[in-house]
Amino acid sequence: MARTAVSYTPFVPNSHLTDVAGTTIDATLVTNGVVINNCDPEHTLIRVTNTHSAAHSVTVKAGSGTQAWMAGQGDLTQSVAATTGVEWLGPFTSARFQQDGSTLYIDFASGHTGAITVFKMPKAWN
Repeated sequence: MARTAVSYTPFVPNSHLTDVAGTTIDATLVTNGVVINNCDPEHTLIRVTNTHSAAHSVTVKAGSGTQAWMAGQGDLTQSVAATTGVEWLGPFTSARFQQDGSTLYIDFASGHTGAITVFKMPKAWN
């Protein structure tokens, strides 16, 4: 099955960002995973929440292709605490996590519920 695309929420230099709800982690996301298209890993932060009664893991997949020469270091897997858990992941190294086609893949453990929000940090603070 195709991964579900999740869009960036950009941080705004010299301004503010009102908190956003994110994309609901449901059975489809758990089964198929998430893809971030046109990814800039070094400027990507991911917030994952867990509303399930048990802790669950979120995994940022190691990259593929010639650009991912550090992929041998493996996936990044982080446990998210039960019920009200919140974890922030990133920024990431392109050489380890970028997939072919400038994408990033995220997987969730079975039973995970909550939300994922993908933030993009600005490159320059003017």
